[in-house]
Amino acid sequence: MTPRTSNASNKSSLFSDALTRLEHASACVSVHPEILARLRQPVAITEVSIPVRMDDGALRIFTGYRVRHDDTLGPGKGGIRYHPDVSLDEVKALALWMTFKCAAVGVPFGGAKGGVTVDPKSLSPLELERLSRGFVQRLADVIGPETDVPAPDVYTNARIMGWMMDEYSRITRHRTPAVITGKPLSLGGSLGRDEATGRGAYYCIKQLERRRGWEPATIRVAVQGFGNAGQHVARLLHSDGYKVVAVSDSRGGITFADGLDIPALIEAKNERHGLDDVYCACSVCECGGCMKHRTTPISNADLLQMDVDVLIPAAIENQITDANAGSVRAKVVVEVANGPVTSQADEILLGNDVLVVPDILANAGGVVVSYFEWAQNRAGYSWSLDEVRERLLATMETAFASIYERWESGAAPDMRTAAYAHALERLGQAFEDQGTARFFSAQGGSES
Repeated sequence: MTPRTSNASNKSSLFSDALTRLEHASACVSVHPEILARLRQPVAITEVSIPVRMDDGALRIFTGYRVRHDDTLGPGKGGIRYHPDVSLDEVKALALWMTFKCAAVGVPFGGAKGGVTVDPKSLSPLELERLSRGFVQRLADVIGPETDVPAPDVYTNARIMGWMMDEYSRITRHRTPAVITGKPLSLGGSLGRDEATGRGAYYCIKQLERRRGWEPATIRVAVQGFGNAGQHVARLLHSDGYKVVAVSDSRGGITFADGLDIPALIEAKNERHGLDDVYCACSVCECGGCMKHRTTPISNADLLQMDVDVLIPAAIENQITDANAGSVRAKVVVEVANGPVTSQADEILLGNDVLVVPDILANAGGVVVSYFEWAQNRAGYSWSLDEVRERLLATMETAFASIYERWESGAAPDMRTAAYAHALERLGQAFEDQGTARFFSAQGGSES
């Protein structure tokens, strides 16, 4: 994960910036004004205080949020993040993005998101468990398999999802694995969920490879953010012969012109320093010595400006802004993080002929396999890893083709707008089928 480079004013306007994408898409597809009005506001906002007894006996109060943006297409769906900068504005933006992500790839969920304002690395494992269970205690009335289904996000993981599922089951006195996705396999998780976000992005890049006639060995890639998603997409690209020449995390990065040994780097990065570790304690900056070749340190800011073919921001939002977009030299940006490019930066990148594969498509693999996990939990039947991957591939290829062809045909100025327009059509049809003013104001109750 990489720290935000945006200032406070940018952070406070994250939801407004997210709405900008909605407005751009509405210019490319015909939908009733009522639909846009409904999508500009979340369905429900929950803010809670979570008292946690710390290991030293002191009591601390943490603030948590859950936002259900829209549930027209199905139950709310979206991750829970633990981060010191979590705010209501951020969670609202993330929930809106989830609405459009689910619609863009055709999974029957609406958009939701949650978070707790906390530095989780400052907590002991027992404090982290108390916080996670306490958050679910506060949210138990607003989440559920048919209502709103959380999942992991920044600084949450399968273990934390397992605690949350267990706590919800205790509260309802009914084992309910379908309330949470991204769980450990032993607690009802799905094979392939841990790799799903990175693999979905990889499938998008393979679609570009086919359409643009790329030779993988000639394509240079930089990955900003070497957490779960960044590691998996880097590993898959490396195995196909792509040159992953730089990676970074919150403490900086390393680069090597002939391509890094990604499997060795992942092994070194994820090495645990103790059985009690909840989060990886190693930075890629400390892993250069494990390489067979000499690596060069690089900052996150410099990585974004490297002369590469594909740039993969896989950290956190607002990494490419109007302040640095003009310095981006990659010709393709694949958004594995949520919202790493601001709307102002989009205009600059478009003017420089940079293709952006948007987050609501590129990182949708996670929610697709979360849907698979939810479906397996409800059916009481587990799929094989090959079946999960095949279904994910089919879903991502279908969504990518529809969005890319919409953009390529000139129906949208860029792939992001094409993705939002594609999603807006699906949402619009669902709203229309429930009735808009065209229906209710018509004579005799028939459409005019």
